[in-house]
Amino acid sequence: MTQADTVDTMEKPLSLCLKEGTHRIHENLDNRLSGFAPFADEQSYRRFLRMQLRLQCATAPLYQAEELQKLFPGLAARSRLLEVEADCRDLNVSDSDLSFDRLAGTTALITGMPAAVGWLYTNEGSNLGAAFLFKLARDKLGLSESHGARHLAGHPDGRGLHWKRFKAQLDELAFTEEDKAQAVRGARDAFAFVNSAVEELMADLPRPA
Repeated sequence: MTQADTVDTMEKPLSLCLKEGTHRIHENLDNRLSGFAPFADEQSYRRFLRMQLRLQCATAPLYQAEELQKLFPGLAARSRLLEVEADCRDLNVSDSDLSFDRLAGTTALITGMPAAVGWLYTNEGSNLGAAFLFKLARDKLGLSESHGARHLAGHPDGRGLHWKRFKAQLDELAFTEEDKAQAVRGARDAFAFVNSAVEELMADLPRPA
């Protein structure tokens, strides 16, 4: 961890530690992804879906983990794996690509409960930020919450409230300072995993003029 990436966790809520500790890598990933214009056409969006599938496959076991379900009531219902798989089928992602991306998702190394919480933070945060992406999918590609953009759709209770509940659960965890640091490292690892998928899947796409 470089000095620029360090974050003071003393007496700060876990959600704030995670936000501050991932700001730079999050911003860099957003800029890199937007540079590939993933909503420019269906070919680009298919690559975006495959990246999402890898992340959802990597995190799916966390949503089913009994230890984490005790810490986050309702966690299992938050998983978006089924939705992104359905979106992939809507966009005719091939069976071979689906199999490859599911396997790629299993390569994520998530060790220890605090790190797993960091991965959950990254994944749940991506859902909060998906409102703008859903609008792009709808306006540019004609997709919807029932076809092609299920995984980007907001929760029936609203994205903000859904995130607020998760953040409150985060901040109720009895984490030590070392636990918080491990959670931040886990969140950064999740962002790095997504960045790697973006580079592998999207770097050869035609760049917008």
